[in-house]
Amino acid sequence: MTTVKATPQDKLSEILLSAEPHTRILLSEGIYREKIEINVPDLELVGAGAEKTVIVWDDYAKKLDPSGIELITFRTYTAAVTADNVTFKNLTVANDSFAPERKGQEVALTVYGDGFYAEDCRFTSTQDTIFCGPLPPDLIERYEGFLKDELRGGNYQRHIFKNCFIAGSVDFIFGCADALFEDCEICSVFDVRGHGYVAAPAHAPSQEIGFVFSNCNFTCEENMTEGSIFLARPWRDYGKASFIDCRYGKHISKEGFDKWNDTERDKTARFSEWGADREGRVPWSSTLSEEEKSRLLDYFR
Repeated sequence: MTTVKATPQDKLSEILLSAEPHTRILLSEGIYREKIEINVPDLELVGAGAEKTVIVWDDYAKKLDPSGIELITFRTYTAAVTADNVTFKNLTVANDSFAPERKGQEVALTVYGDGFYAEDCRFTSTQDTIFCGPLPPDLIERYEGFLKDELRGGNYQRHIFKNCFIAGSVDFIFGCADALFEDCEICSVFDVRGHGYVAAPAHAPSQEIGFVFSNCNFTCEENMTEGSIFLARPWRDYGKASFIDCRYGKHISKEGFDKWNDTERDKTARFSEWGADREGRVPWSSTLSEEEKSRLLDYFR
């Protein structure tokens, strides 16, 4: 594997444009304030430590592009991964726009490539921190000719986040990928609207894995109201999320899950847990069997 070194004085986006497959880019500590895309497969981006190497930008959904059109959610990312088998280690990807109640969604990381792996990283924003692509089919159709093809995508993917810190307020882990979040801290941050949601899955009925949170610690900022955060709500009808041996702070609602506004997605959503106190949970969520738990985890091994 070829190794390339970069510092905050370099233009990381230009280094990525010229990178070849099977390249490891070592980022020295510092703040890289730029918006990046990774279109090269089999590439590693390795920082000097999640607290030391920070890639950050501040786009938001209601911001106007040069032609006067709103960016919308899916163009606000700080980092977009559109190639397969990309790895992030020991770094932070952040969107520091803040104020989503006025500005709309503020994505830190967007992933459209299969085989994405992140370890010992931090991903921080407010609303819609991490998008695990692809888009739901209706949005792939809606944004034809508006989003670049590589930012629409159509194939289902597998992503793994290991020992990462992920912070946000509303729907801050969302999308259609089969994604494992293992040994992660999932931190809810304050939102002036008074409530929030961790995951917003939009999986197709044929997808049997969905989002899997294993041995994760759900924490929050000190000023959070007790019971104000739901673990998940279905962004589309058959959204799927499972929570295995996770630990929940008092900010997590006893109900656990929300059906998404005035929809009837409580009839189709697939939310389940293992190893949790489920007293007070909504009746349309379930407890995993031992066999189901093993199947979900084995899928990512």
